[in-house]
Amino acid sequence: MKVEIKKKGEIKLPSHCLSIARGSNEKLYAACVGGGVYSLDNKGNKNKITGHDNFVSGVNVSNNSIVSADYDGIIKWTSIESGKEQRKIKAHEFWSWQTKVSPDSKMIGSVTGQYLVGGYKYEPFTETEPSIKVYDASSGELIHKFSHVPPVQSLAFSNDSRYLAAGNLMGEVRVWDLILGKMYTSWNTPSFTGWGIIKGHYYTGGVFSMEFSPDDSSIYLAGMGSTRDPAAGNGKQLWEEFSWKDQGMPPKMKRSAIDGEIGQGLMESLSFHPSGAFFVMAGRMFKGNWNIALFDAEKGNILCSQNSGIRCSDIVFSEDGTRFYVGGGKSQGKKKGDGFGSWGRIQEFEINIS
Repeated sequence: MKVEIKKKGEIKLPSHCLSIARGSNEKLYAACVGGGVYSLDNKGNKNKITGHDNFVSGVNVSNNSIVSADYDGIIKWTSIESGKEQRKIKAHEFWSWQTKVSPDSKMIGSVTGQYLVGGYKYEPFTETEPSIKVYDASSGELIHKFSHVPPVQSLAFSNDSRYLAAGNLMGEVRVWDLILGKMYTSWNTPSFTGWGIIKGHYYTGGVFSMEFSPDDSSIYLAGMGSTRDPAAGNGKQLWEEFSWKDQGMPPKMKRSAIDGEIGQGLMESLSFHPSGAFFVMAGRMFKGNWNIALFDAEKGNILCSQNSGIRCSDIVFSEDGTRFYVGGGKSQGKKKGDGFGSWGRIQEFEINIS
């Protein structure tokens, strides 16, 4: 299989885009650090549909509503048709790091948590609130709350909507059975965390993105490998695959990014192509040749890559799989008046498969 990508366009946004979602008719929705949530049509026109008082970390489409979440721990539902706010809940006392809608559109999951020192070895303090919460997507009713070691930075629903996985700063992944309401399995992968010893004594890295494989047999993790200098962000550009349903517990790593094909930097997003034949990983490059790369799902090797010129925070494919969109930002730059200019970006890439 030969895959090539070509940048087709770029849309500017008022501030860095942390999350993007695709609605009907290929309309995109973007969540930005400036507090705005925007709709964008196929011509690049944008319209602010709702606002938050802090960074908007997540945007999802569910049941004709835009569901957005922020760094105040607020989750808000906004009608796509009328643009009116439908409900707003205080999900967390700390940030909502990431939100996801289950594939059956019945649930909204959100993760939170703050790293606080719990002892003289700098071990994390126990959570002060449940790190994972799951809400009914239609009513906003709390369905589940689960414990983890904070901060929990990423989550993913299985494709059959039965399982929920979440990963934290220290490289620990936990998976819950949502029908039984209890933990199914858990494991630690030290590749995704590090202890800084040069400019600061604290953890760095973590699992920033995760996805179930299309057949739900594997869980893929993306983030940054360990680094001695936390301020530099110079850990490996990293993904790992785990066969989480194997009989042997805890699950063992099946594959990972090939050293000769990756550089250094923080990978913030991983997403599977609708065909399941390959996945894309993107983030911030420190050293290397790319910050967007497509990987063969069967062999694990790079199919193609590109340096986008922006810091990438989220990825979404078009429904037919011929394109994908990357949300992020291009340097905050110098302050202009009350802001920093339009430094948010959404880039569109065309995919050619032969």
